[in-house]
Amino acid sequence: MSLSPLVSRLPHVGTTVFTRMSQLAIDHGAVNLGQGFPDFACDPALVDLVTDAMRAGHNQYPPMTGLPALRGAIAAKIETTYGHRYDANAEITVTAGASQAIQSAILAVVHPGDEVIVIEPAYDCYAPAIALAGGVVVPVTMRLDADGYRVAWDDVRAAVTPRTRMVVINTPHNPTGTILRQADLDALVTIVQDTQILVLSDEVYEHMVFDGEPHASVARHPALAERAFVVSSFGKTFHVTGWKIGYVAAPAALMVEFRKVHQYNVFCVNAPMQHAIAAYLQDPAPWRDLPAFYQAKRDLFRSSLANSRFTLLPSDGTYFQCVRYDAISDLGEADFAEWLTREIKVAAIPVSAFYSQPKESHVVRFCFAKKDETLQLALERLARL
Repeated sequence: MSLSPLVSRLPHVGTTVFTRMSQLAIDHGAVNLGQGFPDFACDPALVDLVTDAMRAGHNQYPPMTGLPALRGAIAAKIETTYGHRYDANAEITVTAGASQAIQSAILAVVHPGDEVIVIEPAYDCYAPAIALAGGVVVPVTMRLDADGYRVAWDDVRAAVTPRTRMVVINTPHNPTGTILRQADLDALVTIVQDTQILVLSDEVYEHMVFDGEPHASVARHPALAERAFVVSSFGKTFHVTGWKIGYVAAPAALMVEFRKVHQYNVFCVNAPMQHAIAAYLQDPAPWRDLPAFYQAKRDLFRSSLANSRFTLLPSDGTYFQCVRYDAISDLGEADFAEWLTREIKVAAIPVSAFYSQPKESHVVRFCFAKKDETLQLALERLARL
């Protein structure tokens, strides 16, 4: 007896644009400014701490919720930085990267038929997690004008229905490089107050906010923190994206439900890295110095293309720079990104890939989390256009 064709749980999901563009970059020998990962090493001291932890015998299962020392360091860091005290035992869980944290949070509280508002363009892991929970994605499109992208909070308010369960926000924002500010959080409060709507705040680029601006963490705003899952990533902060270690902070009642899913999803996160990061966090300099480090790379990127035919959109945070290319080509975004990779030997990501429905704005995204010599090579090629 042959098996019947499988009915996919994610029928609209295929190979991600990041995988496709990275492979295209390899095939054509292009500088890969597409996928968002550094091409430089992390601090050797952090690697030494992992080695020390392994040699000390920390190679068995750590607690399901995360190493107590690491949870305590996370709680202290959040309180020092954003002024909100989370209980390290009941309100913080260490996760296998931010994506697992996001998926587990959605699976924990979104039920079949619940609506989840997602602000687009949006990172691509939100919608599949909502689909797996049986929820319904309600996209709200950011507005794009000469000043860049911004959230239209009136549109968010209009998207709320009695079935709305959650609003997903992301700041600093991937892919656009914009940031939310206090006024944005205030606007969100007016939408969710006096409702049962939860908030999922993806803050993995929290330490990449430029020009002296503060990071508007949901943890700063008591009226939001009381109903929010706040997600961050050590992989982004410490240049170790392959380690896949992040965390989620949330009120105890939400964390109880989160941990039920987490326990049967990954159960726990690798022990040596947790010991290493807990020790590394004792010195705040690495994450406090990060904005200046990445702002220098952003400024190198922008100054090198200032006189080119690209139109540079604002990059207030993250390690991404979005550009308009309509003065160069009338190709659609996916076709232009592929042409750029094949012919100019620089890979980018089409921003159209971050929408649930096709939307063309003649914008592509570059990643500047690269060595200066990598950036210089790519920028020399791009500046010729």
